[in-house]
Amino acid sequence: MSDVAKPPQSRWNDRLPPDRAWKGRSGRTRKALSVEQDKAAGGRHRREVDLGDGRVAHASVSLRVLPKTRRIRASLRWGDGRKSPERYLGEVEHDSREANLAEGWRLAWAKGLLREETLPEGSTASTPAVRASMQGNRGRDTKPEKALRSLLFKEGLRYRVNAPPVRGLRRSADVLFPKARVAVFVDGCFWHVCPEHHRPATKNKDFWAEKFAENQRRDAETNRILEEAGWTVIRAWEHEAPEEVARRVISAVRRATG
Repeated sequence: MSDVAKPPQSRWNDRLPPDRAWKGRSGRTRKALSVEQDKAAGGRHRREVDLGDGRVAHASVSLRVLPKTRRIRASLRWGDGRKSPERYLGEVEHDSREANLAEGWRLAWAKGLLREETLPEGSTASTPAVRASMQGNRGRDTKPEKALRSLLFKEGLRYRVNAPPVRGLRRSADVLFPKARVAVFVDGCFWHVCPEHHRPATKNKDFWAEKFAENQRRDAETNRILEEAGWTVIRAWEHEAPEEVARRVISAVRRATG
């Protein structure tokens, strides 16, 4: 008897594939489903179907199991405003839905069914992926900010959100404690030049170098103005663990309020 492991699909010859290999969790929002597809495709900019006449649609990969064959079939679906076309891509055989969706997208590209989003005229982004990253960097109420605020609230701390620490200063702190005079900024890795995750631009280098340098100068100036006015400034990167940032903030606030 051979010791060589059989491919995953061969284990399903006498039973249906496990739900984890093809079925998504019930009750998910449309946004969550879209995020799942974006991740599997390698970005939203890689989900476009050319409808002709300058029109495009964003497609999705669907997974189904045929009870008779006990195989997972991947298909590409999209809407053109009148109907929802579907193209069969092939069988997939991985043990997780995530891997099978990614395989479905690879098959769709191999069949020439997709096109990559093109940059609009005048865009300063170097690639569609960079543009998507720029659009995804929200100015306020980001997930890291919300996670931090939730932890602070559970500790009984009350604060203001997106408020200017100093009157007349047109700069807002993400979380503000007026009484303790503590201002918290949760900085995005892209715009504020995180030393761990920021990557220099490969196109429009001079433009982006000046843009990022200006952001850094502005951050340093904000720190100086607030500290000279008697404020404690806490800056955290969006990639930092919310629990660690919360500990720093709680310590600073309690020191200031006794």
